[in-house]
Amino acid sequence: MSTPKHSVSVAGIVVNEDGRVLLIQRRDNRHWEPPGGVLELSEAFEDGVRREVYEETGVAVTVDRLTGVYKNMERGIVALVFYCRGGNKPAPVTSEAVQVQWMTVEQARAVMAPAYHVRITDALTPGVNVRVHDGINVLGA
Repeated sequence: MSTPKHSVSVAGIVVNEDGRVLLIQRRDNRHWEPPGGVLELSEAFEDGVRREVYEETGVAVTVDRLTGVYKNMERGIVALVFYCRGGNKPAPVTSEAVQVQWMTVEQARAVMAPAYHVRITDALTPGVNVRVHDGINVLGA
């Protein structure tokens, strides 16, 4: 019997001077999410966050701290989410995003699935949160 495999991803909750968060509308499924993706085998966590945020938004960031660990129970993806600072103007579109925008927390709530919006609210509070979700909703909350 083989052991099930998990995928590890990283994401950045990028906050600018105005307190807005950087979001992408993904090209593949049109969902709004914080920028992020699969961590490469040779990457440190913070390096992966910087790379993913830059690739998906054109914004260079400083990674401050881990804010949460999230597991998509349906897909076996474990995501490490980090609070980041960045403020340069994002690219309007990228190879992975049909839109890239700075949004208020309220604007983000209106366009994001709860399982992804909670990453923003978690990042704006002290501590590290650990949650599981089904890809849309947080489970056991």
